[in-house]
Amino acid sequence: MYFTDLPLCDSLLDGLQAMNFTETTPVQEQAIPVILQKRDVIACAQTGTGKTAAFLLPLLNNLQTEPHEEHKVNAIIMAPTRELAQQIDQQMEGFSYFTPFSSVAVYGGNDGEAWDVQKRGLTNGADVVVATPGRLLSHINLYNIDFSGVKYFILDEADRMLDMGFFDDIMKIEKLLPKERQTIMFSATMPPKIQQLAKTILREPEEISISITRPPDTIMQSVYLCYEPQKMQILRQLFQEKKPRKVILFSGSKMKVKEIAKLLRGMGLSAGEMHSDLDQAQRDSIMHEFRNERVDILVATDIVARGIDIDDITLVINFEVPYDVEDYVHRTGGRHRHGDHLRISRRAVPPPADRTLPGEGGLPHPPARGNGRGSRVQPHP
Repeated sequence: MYFTDLPLCDSLLDGLQAMNFTETTPVQEQAIPVILQKRDVIACAQTGTGKTAAFLLPLLNNLQTEPHEEHKVNAIIMAPTRELAQQIDQQMEGFSYFTPFSSVAVYGGNDGEAWDVQKRGLTNGADVVVATPGRLLSHINLYNIDFSGVKYFILDEADRMLDMGFFDDIMKIEKLLPKERQTIMFSATMPPKIQQLAKTILREPEEISISITRPPDTIMQSVYLCYEPQKMQILRQLFQEKKPRKVILFSGSKMKVKEIAKLLRGMGLSAGEMHSDLDQAQRDSIMHEFRNERVDILVATDIVARGIDIDDITLVINFEVPYDVEDYVHRTGGRHRHGDHLRISRRAVPPPADRTLPGEGGLPHPPARGNGRGSRVQPHP
């Protein structure tokens, strides 16, 4: 389906044309018409399927075509991390370029000047507020904000927000909003806690499910079975065989991220790190360097696993196996967007306790290959 086939106003179609967006993704094709009808929606769609546009475009269209109160907040979009909030706000700026609507991104990790900008947006009534739950509550607790004009409440990456312990924060914010509103939830997974949240805040929602929890079929997956001390040697040989370019390496803790980045730099490789110890300016700087290929390898915690739009990633490495299958899906598949086809994910994992692997001191063996569909990979004899 083409965007021109949807009943969107001309100003939005002009913006889409300027951004060279012509065809819808499956989640956009299914969600946009329902949201335009002002139905509550719960949608299950993986990162990288175009779900941000799936809720921003009908939101902007409804703001354009329906009466709403000026100088009041009309829509609140909740996101689990500052990076995702930034990304949504950036896309909001692009899609709304030919419309009169304003937005403000409300997230932590920045300076007093940013706080003042956020406060002005909230008190003067930015049309759309994109916020992390904790930061928005900080503003709410310090001064009065008029939410009486809110007609749209959108939760993006709802499962991640609950994983991060934001359920109570979300409910506190929800109780401040008008009961007569449209509520939309997007989630990459649909565990019981998400279903319970949906029953609490949604009214007879339309259910949309685009994908199941697995990496996209276009991703080639491989696995190395090895001992912990062999992992860095595997990385060394991988990067000797082929110079790294736009590689993301995930590790489970910020201490390990710092250690790996230091070791990679010691090998003469261009490596940056992304973790919660960095302030917002530092995060922005390293992401800018990585996107512009001045840093070849980004070593990161799961802070960039969800919702961050980075094109042309050539390799994703899981230094340890994630605890949850959803985290693996997001680490591996979340970089797949808009025409990108091949991704390789390698997992460096400890061997079974009862198996001795050959090649100690060297690569244990060539990587086992997966078919992109989550098949079991057996260790080599």
